[in-house]
Amino acid sequence: MRVYVPLTLPGLAEAYRTGELGAGPFVAYAVTPGLREWYVSDDTEELEYAALGRAALASLRLLAAEPEAPRRRVVIAVDVADRAVSADPGRGPDPAPGEVRVAGVVPLGKAASVHVDAADAQADVTAAAEALPAADGGDDAAQSVVDGAEDHELLWFATQEIANLVGHGD
Repeated sequence: MRVYVPLTLPGLAEAYRTGELGAGPFVAYAVTPGLREWYVSDDTEELEYAALGRAALASLRLLAAEPEAPRRRVVIAVDVADRAVSADPGRGPDPAPGEVRVAGVVPLGKAASVHVDAADAQADVTAAAEALPAADGGDDAAQSVVDGAEDHELLWFATQEIANLVGHGD
């Protein structure tokens, strides 16, 4: 199963350093029945893109909690065994669409790709991270700011480019 793991650049650097993602279980996003119902599509490619978008929003939440992290959303696409993925029972009966838990540690070698904001998205991502608490409280103007980060497409990187993304390239 393909899952999308929200990270920050420091989180990606740690995964690169250790060669693995998470100490398990950790949150990821995938095409689940709940995501299919929420997105109302049968197109697999569209659903994968929706799962990536949910993970990008979760990355924004990580950025809001890590003020020292560079203001760029990061999502890593990883292939894991179906049995390693489950709905998140700790989130109650209605977890976020597509949200799953991945059990155990996942080798970074299982990564298929990395998705990162371009440098020109940093101002909008910074504003969105700052606006999240107000948006969560129902502030429509703040929600508009958060939605502004979604206007930026995450760039696709091959896993061989992780070293350059985290500053360990040649």
